[in-house]
Amino acid sequence: MSDRIFGVVGMLLALGYVVAAFAIEESFLSDAVGPKAFPLIIAGILGLSSAVIALRPDAEPAWPALGRLAEIGAAVVVMILYAEMLPVAGFVIATAFAAAYLAWRLGSAPLEAVAVGVGTSVGIYVIFHLALGLSLARGPFGF
Repeated sequence: MSDRIFGVVGMLLALGYVVAAFAIEESFLSDAVGPKAFPLIIAGILGLSSAVIALRPDAEPAWPALGRLAEIGAAVVVMILYAEMLPVAGFVIATAFAAAYLAWRLGSAPLEAVAVGVGTSVGIYVIFHLALGLSLARGPFGF
């Protein structure tokens, strides 16, 4: 039953992509394909794969225990807070906290998780901002 629900939700999402794609206004300076092509391709792939999932479901999955679902929910909350804190705290600080929490919940010891969070944050900052010159959210300390 859960696969069928997931498939129907995917098909509704694909339909939303189609509606949104057709709402895109084209300018007179667009290429031959136009701006609607990519969302329509995504909608087609999503719709077809969702239809397959809805029409040929797998056996009912074994859902995790309530405690495990709470951990998954906490990880989702952390990712939402991460997105909200990026403009406030900046990329390096927000990423360090989020990566440290997720590493801790995936089984690292607390000090190892902090090291992973800081290392991940600084490593991504060095590669994407300093080496590649991409813009990342600036925090109160300028990085």
